[in-house]
Amino acid sequence: MADQTHVLFVEDDDVIREATQLALERDGFAVTAMPDGVSGLEAFRTNRPDIALLDVMVPGMDGVSLCRRIRDESTVPVIMLSARADSIDVVLGLEAGADDYVTKPFDGAVLVARIRAVLRRFGHAGGGDRGVDEAGSTATGGVLAFGDLEVDTEGMEVRRGGRPVGLTPTEMRLLLEFSSAPGTVLSRDKLLERVWDYGWGGDTRVVDVHVQRLRQKIGQDRIETVRGFGYKLKA
Repeated sequence: MADQTHVLFVEDDDVIREATQLALERDGFAVTAMPDGVSGLEAFRTNRPDIALLDVMVPGMDGVSLCRRIRDESTVPVIMLSARADSIDVVLGLEAGADDYVTKPFDGAVLVARIRAVLRRFGHAGGGDRGVDEAGSTATGGVLAFGDLEVDTEGMEVRRGGRPVGLTPTEMRLLLEFSSAPGTVLSRDKLLERVWDYGWGGDTRVVDVHVQRLRQKIGQDRIETVRGFGYKLKA
């Protein structure tokens, strides 16, 4: 298992759980599958997986609560699974700290593609070899400064008022996109493509909730909404 990507999969439907586990294992993943949130949390703490797939509606401890508990302890990537794409479940899961979601029923190949996209994102949180001397910011040794906000693009650290700010890798990637072009409006579709690796249309709620989470950590006024176009980082 040490050489394989380890997936924690929490799903109460026996058929879906067993079929998905087999599909993921055929694609080379090591899978720990649990039927409820309580056993899922225990498995997470015991096995420390590389990624967690959590169904929203599981007994004992629902998927949103489980995601929140995992996020309190780790920045491991989390994908929520929901049978209702238009429900509040999606937003609640993202607000709890999930990095993406997949709607059920899902095709196995689509799920694997989303898992690999998230893992690529977490494996390359630096976002490439961007320059660090951008307009509207000051840069010293790979550190961009926007007022009291400092973004270390090499050390992957963020400080606000001299104090460290804890970001998940997805939040860090999002901030890097904004800080690479301060004052430039970035559309939701562009952010989905650059941060979430979507080569096709995705749900822009993923962007909106992550921007909301980022604002809570770096300052509500630091990222400006440009109605009808997207978001920009205030220089």
